[in-house]
Amino acid sequence: MTGNSQLAQSPAIEFAGRARVAALQMATLSDEVRRAALLAAADLLERRSADILAANALDCKAASPLVEQGQMSGAMFKRLQTSERGVKDMAAHVRGVAALDDPLGRELAVTALDDDLTLYKVSCPLGVVAVIFESRPDAVPQVASLALRSGNALLLKGGSEAEHTNTVLTAIWREALAAFPEIPRDAVNALYTREDIKQLLSLDHQIDLIIPRGSQAFVDYISRNSRIPVLGHGSGVCHVFVDQSADLRKAVAVAFDSKVQYPAVCNAAETLLIHSAIAPAFLPQILQGFAEAGVEVRGCPRTLALSGQPHMVPATDTDWETEYSDLIISVKIVDSLQEAIDHINRWGSKHTESIVTEDPKAAAEFMDRIDAANVYHNVSTRFSDGFRYGFGAELGISTGKLHARGPVGMDGLTTYKYKLIGNGHTVASYNRGERSFKHRKIK
Repeated sequence: MTGNSQLAQSPAIEFAGRARVAALQMATLSDEVRRAALLAAADLLERRSADILAANALDCKAASPLVEQGQMSGAMFKRLQTSERGVKDMAAHVRGVAALDDPLGRELAVTALDDDLTLYKVSCPLGVVAVIFESRPDAVPQVASLALRSGNALLLKGGSEAEHTNTVLTAIWREALAAFPEIPRDAVNALYTREDIKQLLSLDHQIDLIIPRGSQAFVDYISRNSRIPVLGHGSGVCHVFVDQSADLRKAVAVAFDSKVQYPAVCNAAETLLIHSAIAPAFLPQILQGFAEAGVEVRGCPRTLALSGQPHMVPATDTDWETEYSDLIISVKIVDSLQEAIDHINRWGSKHTESIVTEDPKAAAEFMDRIDAANVYHNVSTRFSDGFRYGFGAELGISTGKLHARGPVGMDGLTTYKYKLIGNGHTVASYNRGERSFKHRKIK
């Protein structure tokens, strides 16, 4: 048997080929069928909650020794876990996607090129989307719902640490879709080995988009090793800047929520910047809150001196660029809005940045000059999420600037095509000057 024969028989090659065929059928599904299938999947997720939790318990049991041995981070273990509430949230996200307007067949622009010659720009699916993700089992229903709603075929490759959970979730999803004969069987398929990832990365003729969800190193690896377009973000080094005109009550609430509410995710704050004019009043309050929540603070020299805590960990340049994904935060005192902006644009990951201030001019300048996918005023960084934005669910958060940016919902899985409708028009008649273009915008 030759190497090419072995390659042709790999699951990745086989499933990608099937997905390409399925995608052509998915693009023609009615809005009613796609909605109904999503609602059926949401119902089945809730009915099979016990199966999901049992599978997740097996994964968590297997992962626990890895955490103790330092082979898996506490943050990754946290993301691996789900609960009865977590399953209900999965179903809620799916129903949220079902409730959204149909993203397909929308007329994005209409131009009359000439009499009886009309150009339509119409939204349509991307085709075949591969999602490669670590940990987080809730990724399966989120990305599957968005793919189905937007008429795309989907290939899933979850991390081995969540294999039992992902297997059950994928099986439930396929079972729900099987009740709808219009939906091709290969609308969703799952892959399970590292070799499958290597094969996927080479399938640029079958796969239209890869979405990696995981660590910075993981996303970088995918981007470097494939010619397929990649939609993903690297690290989530997010900041909260407490300006000199901040309301202290709001500042404490926003800074605390940004770090403590769920520290293991990419939109949690990793660095707190404090204007020197407000630091004497604000720093003791937030440090007390962090201490009560068990947050380790790594401070710049001015923070250490003002805190009166000689045992506080001194911050280094490495801290300014680190995504802790844990109850750790670096704190720096700055002398101006300009210094805060410069710090964030240098060390941030273009994910989510927030300013707390009662000065509208300072807020506007911050939001205009910060280079990030999400910029906030008096808001916790934890709001950068597709569900909270009203997208129903999200594929992830993109810190890039092409195709999609920020929390990516259904629109990130659509593109467009041009449809030109005429009445026997030919280019020759325009070249000869017999006809001329009017280019009248209708929409």
